[in-house]
This record gives sequence, structure tokens and C-alpha cells, in this order.
Amino acid sequence: MTTITASAVKELREITGVAMMDCKKALVETNGNMEEAKNFLRKKGQAKALKKSSRETREGAVGFSSSEDGKTAGLVQVTCETDFVARNEKFQEFIKKLADQVSVNGENDLLQQNLINGEGNVEGMLTDTIAELGENMQILNSRKFKINHGLIGGYIHSNGKIGVAVPMETDQPCDDDRLKSLAKDIAMHIAAFQAEAVKPDQVPEEVLEKEKEVFTAQARESGKPENIIEKMIEGRLKKYVKEICVESQPFVKDPQFSVSQIVEQTAKELGVKINFDTFEKYQF
Repeated sequence: MTTITASAVKELREITGVAMMDCKKALVETNGNMEEAKNFLRKKGQAKALKKSSRETREGAVGFSSSEDGKTAGLVQVTCETDFVARNEKFQEFIKKLADQVSVNGENDLLQQNLINGEGNVEGMLTDTIAELGENMQILNSRKFKINHGLIGGYIHSNGKIGVAVPMETDQPCDDDRLKSLAKDIAMHIAAFQAEAVKPDQVPEEVLEKEKEVFTAQARESGKPENIIEKMIEGRLKKYVKEICVESQPFVKDPQFSVSQIVEQTAKELGVKINFDTFEKYQF
């Protein structure tokens, strides 16, 4: 049997906001597995909203870079050990250079890539930064975007813990400032909201199954008949999908309209078609 440590109980308590004894019980029931313990508490209705995920306990920062014409962009996420280093000027400089690198050369074989400034390679730059700041670091995520027309918007939250990239592709050339504002505003919106996909058919099946499992367990705790439970689950899943899909969310800067309505309105004003069907969000 796995020994349940006080630190594990404390971590689960911080993540879920549930009482210590209940956290310990959940860890005992799940043999010390943190993810299963979180789901155990959610199914019991005790952890209705996770205060923070295990990813949020990592320190680090997110960086965004785009070309002058906005047609290519890079988004990166790098971890370190302390918030002190995450805010350090040298670390931020490393993040910026890495985002520039990904914007130009993409994420494939990133560590082995020669730097675009010609001064060694990415792995060497990472090693030098680790040596200089005295903390272990890891390039956790990176992605390049490239479009033909339109532009790629980006937003980094002021604390550097959340970063979003949003391609806004148009059917013809368009560099209007209104499109630039839209792309940045949508990126800011995604940073502020829980977002799993743009459209319902893009929501990963595993996300739906996990929520269905939680909803089922919570509904059965109510003691209602099975046929009523099925209808309850169906209704809650539909509501959940609407909540996590960006296009149906109330726009953060004007909640009277949905995000899709704002995109359609801007497209009409500019006389172009705007294709908004993907984004990338990195968060600590």
C-alpha cells in the first residue's frame, strides 16, 4: 500500500480547497494518485472547482513572437524552479529569443536547431541560461503558426503565466488595424476564459468522457431514477460544451455578443471572410 504523505495531502488541499481529512481519504482510495484523487473528490461533489491544477505549481513563463507582417508566429512555454527566476530579465530574454526562433524555424527538433542569430544552437542557449541563473529549466511546449492571408494575434498576460496565439486567416489580403485588434482581443478573451476548442465538434473525446464520468457519479449520488439521470447528464454535457467552446462564449469586452458574432461583424465591416478555427493556449 502506498504511503500517503502530509505534503501530498497538503498539495491536494491547495488544488481543490477540500478539507484535509477528505483529501487524505481521496488519496487513500486512489492509492496516492493525485489526478485520480482530484476526480474522486469531484465525483463526490466536494471539489466543484479546482483552485489550481498541478501545472500551475510549476514556475516559468510563456512567450509570443510574430513576423512584421503577422503571417508567422511562435508561442513557447518554458519552466523554471522559482518565480524569482521566471521574472528575471535574462530568463525573459531567453523566452523572447526562443519564441523568435520558433516563429522562423518551427518547433521540430528545436534543441538541435541553429540559432537564427548564428550564435550556436538552441540547446547551447538553454544550457548557458541554466548555468547563468542557477536553476533547472525545460522547454515544455512550442508551436509555430503560418497563414497566407490575415494575421496571427497573440496575447501574454501581464504576469507571463498565460499566453495565447490566434490565427485569423482571411480569404484575401487584409492588414487592416481592425483585424489586428480583433486577433489580439480574441487572444485576450481565450486567456481569460476556460477554452478547450473553438467549435463543439473539436472538443476532444477524452475531455467529454471525463466530464460525463464526473456528471454521472454526481447525478447518481442524488438517488434519482436512471432515465432521469441520463437526461440530466445529456443536458449538463451540452451546457458544458457550450461553456468551453470559444465561438459560443460571451465576448470578454462586450458580453452582449458571442465571440462568433464579433468575428462575423468584423468580417462584414472589412469585406472579407475570416476563418477562426484554432488557437493555442499555454498556462501555468
